[in-house]
Amino acid sequence: MAKRTINGIEELKSLAGQDLGSSDWIEIDQGTIQAFADATGDHQWIHVDVERAQKESPFGGPIAHGLLTLSIGPRLMFDVFEMTGVAGGLNYGYGKVRFPAPVPAGAKLRMNATLTSVEDVPGGVQAVVTQTFEVEGGTKPVCVAEAMVRFFGG
Repeated sequence: MAKRTINGIEELKSLAGQDLGSSDWIEIDQGTIQAFADATGDHQWIHVDVERAQKESPFGGPIAHGLLTLSIGPRLMFDVFEMTGVAGGLNYGYGKVRFPAPVPAGAKLRMNATLTSVEDVPGGVQAVVTQTFEVEGGTKPVCVAEAMVRFFGG
């Protein structure tokens, strides 16, 4: 998908309530899942023990950590849009987060971004972007999260 350029805070405000687009597809392979497990210390077998997950998991194989999916959100938002005319931006936090379906190892994942709201805060604005993650061929989202991003200056 083509990245959208949003020129400044006023244009961002004008887009509140609109779909901003979708990211490119990325593969979530077992190596990525293992690296996340190593970085976080979360080595639960359903993520890292391929043989056991194939035999015992209700998903038929290993799945990505939900927090791995969530942590990819900022990367995928950069695929969807970029801000110009601001001094900077930062992740401020998340509102509601849920994981309705698993991400199987080897699946392709993408994220759709909807600009839910934009509110003034001291020195800038806080944008709430609803991130809806899906796997290729899936029937429902694998993660839905309300990401809060603050943009400053201009």
